[in-house]
Amino acid sequence: MTKIYFVRHAQPVHDWENDSTRPLTDEGISDSKKVTELLKTAEINCFYSSPYKRSVDTILESSLFYGADIITDERLRERQKGDGGNNYGMFQKRWADFSYCEEGGESLGEVQARNIEAFIKILTNQKDKNIAIGTHGTALSTILNYYNPEFGCEDFLRIIDYMPYIIRLDFNGLKYLGNQELLIIEKEFLGKARADKVVALK
Repeated sequence: MTKIYFVRHAQPVHDWENDSTRPLTDEGISDSKKVTELLKTAEINCFYSSPYKRSVDTILESSLFYGADIITDERLRERQKGDGGNNYGMFQKRWADFSYCEEGGESLGEVQARNIEAFIKILTNQKDKNIAIGTHGTALSTILNYYNPEFGCEDFLRIIDYMPYIIRLDFNGLKYLGNQELLIIEKEFLGKARADKVVALK
């Protein structure tokens, strides 16, 4: 059996302009130690990650514990943002139509396609190993949706404030067997989006 430990990054500096170089906050760095504590017991064989700094840094200490390199793959990066920002209405539009994207942004379908392409290659090349993958909230959500199409907007919003977050997916070859949430540390990420949701539901 192949065990995939998806690690959504710890809390980043949200007002950092460059998405790819956005660092973790001091709190995020501290919370990453909880990731290390968990992965130390998982007998990880290899590490993969989005190339974005916050994802790499969240699993860096864990990789050093095992003396393993982190293999980065550009296809595992987060969704490219466009005009319009993040709010509850935009989340609903994206999840209702995987081909929808704001100007300059990526659709969830595009994000899912490249993440799954990279992920299936990992599954194929690392069969029956324990693998840690540094990821992002939207990127991970599209992967979870691929294996469970019932995973939708509300599920995405449930995990959006989990930083870091670890969920293990189990596979027999390429066959998905199930998942288990292993670590949840809640940090406010999109409080305004939640406020917008409350207004929308009134």
